Amino acid sequence: MLPRVRIDHVQASDGAELVAANLASIALHTSWVSPCRDQASFLGYLSRCNNDTAIGFIARDRESGRIVGVINLTGIMYGFFQNAYMGYYAVAGMNRRGLMREAVSLVATHAFNQLGLHRLEANIQPGNEASKALAKRLGFRLEGYSPRYLKIDGEWRDHERWAILSEDWRG
Repeated sequence: MLPRVRIDHVQASDGAELVAANLASIALHTSWVSPCRDQASFLGYLSRCNNDTAIGFIARDRESGRIVGVINLTGIMYGFFQNAYMGYYAVAGMNRRGLMREAVSLVATHAFNQLGLHRLEANIQPGNEASKALAKRLGFRLEGYSPRYLKIDGEWRDHERWAILSEDWRG
């Protein structure tokens, strides 16, 4: 069966639509992520993506073309580690439909098959039940707890470390 979503590398042409989707999703994102909410922050995000160590993906609904969410692979390392950090978020109106599960699955498959990575790690705040449920559904396992791990909206926040290995991936 054809996935309901497609993933594309983030491009300059995504800017206005992504900023609008993020502005419409402030209530959904509060406390969890700090996405770009203006053109300047979008350009900063874009400049950090699509290089040897970071790839930004925009997930879109195949039927409507609307943005479903964003999945980022950052800290991509090869050699002995072959790891990346995966971050993801949905946008309002497209969440709770299983679309992000498909999108994250497509990115994980890309990471393991095309990039040749061995491990993906998703760092999730303990109270973010939706993100933890998604990680669990995809086979990620809880590896640990990191107090004051990432700074989000100017505050250091605790995170749980969830990870999956290529040999455990069933995507």
